Amino acid sequence: QVQLVESGGGLVQPGGSLRLSCAASGATLDEYGVGWFRQAPGKEREGVSCISSRGDSTYYADSVKGRFNIYRDNAKNPVYLQMNSLKPEDTAVYRCAAVLSAGQAMGVMTLAPHFGSWGQGTQVTVSS
Repeated sequence: QVQLVESGGGLVQPGGSLRLSCAASGATLDEYGVGWFRQAPGKEREGVSCISSRGDSTYYADSVKGRFNIYRDNAKNPVYLQMNSLKPEDTAVYRCAAVLSAGQAMGVMTLAPHFGSWGQGTQVTVSS
């Protein structure tokens, strides 16, 4: 239903920072909850962080809590994932997903796999 455009991936050293962006091409995300998912080689897909459509509810996986921050701008488009204190185990392909009318962040986690619109994915590599 909505085409997502991602940016911000790249190569950083351990302890460094990156900011990922997720935006809708030709539309806004103000009616969508948005989440970030990642998958590394040999590992299962992991839900990293999500934000509700109104921006008043957020979720963080235990592995990133305290290091990552998800937020959206005043127009609620785009959605950002600020990643700090990056570790080699954060290396993965990160994908953005949007779920219509997700009033709570956890709704994105449960609904995105089957009902969400997904971005193309962006590579994040943390290596010294």
